[in-house]
Amino acid sequence: MIKVLFKSHNKETYCKEGDLLLDVARAADIFIDAPCNGNVSCGKCKVKVLNGNVDTEKTRHITDDEVKQGYVLACNSRVVSDIEVEVPSKLSSSMYGMKIEGGGKEKDEAIFNRAKDIASNHNLEFRTNIKKKYIELDEPTLDDNISDVDRLQRYIRNNLGYNEIDFRLDILRKIPKVLRENDFKVTLTYVQKKNKLTIINIDSGDTGESLYGVAIDIGTTSVVVCLVELENQVLIDKASSGNAQIKYGADVINRIVFATKKDGLDILYKAIIHETINPLLRSIYEKNNINKDDVISVVASGNTTMSSLLLGVYPDFLRREPYIPPFLRSPKLMGENVELEVNDSAYVYLAPNVSSYVGGDITAGVLSAGIWANEENVLFIDLGTNGEIVFGNKDFMMSCACSAGPAFEGGGIRCGMRSSCGAIEGIKINSDTLEPTLKIIGDCEPIGICGSGIIDLICQMIINGIIDRRGKIQKDIDNPRIRFDENEIGEYVLAFKEEYNLENDIIVNEVDIDNFIRAKGAIYSGASVLLDSLGMDFSVLDRVYIAGGIGNSLNIENAITIGLLPDVSRDKFKYIGNSSLVGSYLALISRDAKNKLEEIASQMTYVELSVYPGYMDEFVSACFLPHTNIEEFPSVKELLKI
Repeated sequence: MIKVLFKSHNKETYCKEGDLLLDVARAADIFIDAPCNGNVSCGKCKVKVLNGNVDTEKTRHITDDEVKQGYVLACNSRVVSDIEVEVPSKLSSSMYGMKIEGGGKEKDEAIFNRAKDIASNHNLEFRTNIKKKYIELDEPTLDDNISDVDRLQRYIRNNLGYNEIDFRLDILRKIPKVLRENDFKVTLTYVQKKNKLTIINIDSGDTGESLYGVAIDIGTTSVVVCLVELENQVLIDKASSGNAQIKYGADVINRIVFATKKDGLDILYKAIIHETINPLLRSIYEKNNINKDDVISVVASGNTTMSSLLLGVYPDFLRREPYIPPFLRSPKLMGENVELEVNDSAYVYLAPNVSSYVGGDITAGVLSAGIWANEENVLFIDLGTNGEIVFGNKDFMMSCACSAGPAFEGGGIRCGMRSSCGAIEGIKINSDTLEPTLKIIGDCEPIGICGSGIIDLICQMIINGIIDRRGKIQKDIDNPRIRFDENEIGEYVLAFKEEYNLENDIIVNEVDIDNFIRAKGAIYSGASVLLDSLGMDFSVLDRVYIAGGIGNSLNIENAITIGLLPDVSRDKFKYIGNSSLVGSYLALISRDAKNKLEEIASQMTYVELSVYPGYMDEFVSACFLPHTNIEEFPSVKELLKI
């Protein structure tokens, strides 16, 4: 056996000769960011070998200077001797230090209440058939010696009006002791269905009337859990973290590929349930003194891949033509079926999917946005690890998914990263000196750049003449922040290593810009084709709703300037928060909203862009700043003096 010491984590582990360093780190529960899941394509899993040797190959992702310092890609290096490894803090903190969209409880309540108002104004009632009641039973005597269950049923029949009761075996096992712990005074939690009452929990004594539900947004990058008091629909608390599945790929395709490997599906299932959602639930319960058995309803929303992985369902055919999802509608589930830390009998519901690449997070988002009730033409854009778009109103809804890739989360960008401490999220470039002013997440030094920062940077670069409309850096600019490598690839230096005591400069080069232009082009062309499929264009838009993690810090003006968003009146744009979470919340507190969610999914028409005539032409046209047809962006034409 070979010893591997991860010095940065003070953790020692052992492996076999020839084991992949990335796999060794995963087995030791050390997080190394590897968005491409070991395909040697992203270059993000750089680690530093301090002592010992690995069998590795030189790649374009590691400079000659970095090779001299001992850097290797963990996904491209096999252990051949005892080694010491240092994992840069940027790699090991990008999941747990991630900035999750949100602005405090007051802002959350405002967003949730807006969605509630839309629902209630369109006759969706907020009600639940799950109740909690304190009851006092007659104690048994020699003259009244019926069974415990019959005694309970007699009370329910005489006092609650139900002729039949139902319960699981674990409830039966609790009944004898619970009844006698407090002289046959107990609290029942039950579900009402016509003449039948189903007991889902029984507690000794009076435990109050509060019952809770959980709304969950299962994003590819991050997960948000919201605890709600069901009777009054009150938002109690919210917790969030990175999705632990990030360790096995940044996007759904890489996760699907990993799921096909030996034990891969089980590993991904445990990552989302036991490493992500359950720890979030425990943190909320402890903070608010909540018993998990009082959590009796769960609604979760995620894309089709995330929904499949949540249930441990084999997902590989999602990515293979003709792109068939394993399911669209949620099966009947209880808490114990998916090992969530809630009441074992809690009802668990997944928001319905539309297709392989338009999932429950989008149907939930459409529910919360109120498109289904709107007479105006609404364009809904979810900007995250994936790019999904919906266009419509109360009469119709069209949807599509764009192959934007992980660029909006920093993927495919040399110094890109997710929105966590140290990420540059906003940039302003001085037009005279070309010096950048950086807005950095957290009280720390910069270590990389996230999606919103890249949008600002590209916008500032084209406004200040640093790049042309193809995204190429001008070679005639004499400035220390602009330089070209041995392959004549231009780059702009955001932060010199000497400025912030970094190991390397933070730069964005022409390859990064090209990758991001393709991502923004996918979003714009997808929206354009969606409207074109109905014989319309962007002039018909009344509202543009932006959802997703990047939206909170997105500069709309800059996004229009680079051609990510259509050039329409700025007052039409609105950021609507985590619409997937809000839609889950609505379905949690209202059976009517849950029914509406099913209706939305069944009525939404999906457009497969890969086979749509003319899509590739539109995509190529959109891979320009802002677009090859500048007439589509009149305000940008005026700004750039074209």
